[in-house]
Amino acid sequence: MKNTIILLITILLIGCTKAVYKPKWIHQTAPENFVTRFETSKGNFDVQIHRDASPKAVDRFYQLVQHHFFDKTVFYRVVPNFVAQFGIIDSTKTALWKENKIPDEPVRESNLKGAISYARSGKETRHDHLFINLKNNQRLDTVMASGVKGYPPFGTVIKGMSVVESLYSGYGNETMAKVDSLNYTQLLQTFPKLDLINKVYILESN
Repeated sequence: MKNTIILLITILLIGCTKAVYKPKWIHQTAPENFVTRFETSKGNFDVQIHRDASPKAVDRFYQLVQHHFFDKTVFYRVVPNFVAQFGIIDSTKTALWKENKIPDEPVRESNLKGAISYARSGKETRHDHLFINLKNNQRLDTVMASGVKGYPPFGTVIKGMSVVESLYSGYGNETMAKVDSLNYTQLLQTFPKLDLINKVYILESN
């Protein structure tokens, strides 16, 4: 009986792993340009992505979008007149992805209002958390973050910036102390006014 239970648990874990990560996914190359639509609790907005701005980061973003990793996520940090940050809260979904690090790349575009960039905390730490600039934040182009210079933008909001600006910002930085220790449901129970990302998908590409 005990062996049967262990076998069932193993099968379930393998099944879950296959559902959240497959090695072939990280070899998918993004189109040179594509538009991504975000359907949120405040409405929709579209982001134009430019692969040449940060190719490795864009490939990972494309892979995550294609496999629906940003569906049912949350804008967990919105700081007025600074950034709106979002990402995948469930660490079980991202553990294997994080083993395949995104190489650091130079800043080729500027963190102007509407630009989207990966958050990071040091070398090769761009994973699945991103931010949209709510104002011109050019200082983020050159600021040092644990030995890495700047946050490379790779796309810009081209439609619906008013939606991004309307995201709930009352919690400010308060959520940052909790985001690593709470799952999606717990985070929303603790901070019920956070806005949701219902769905993210490729609208068009070339």
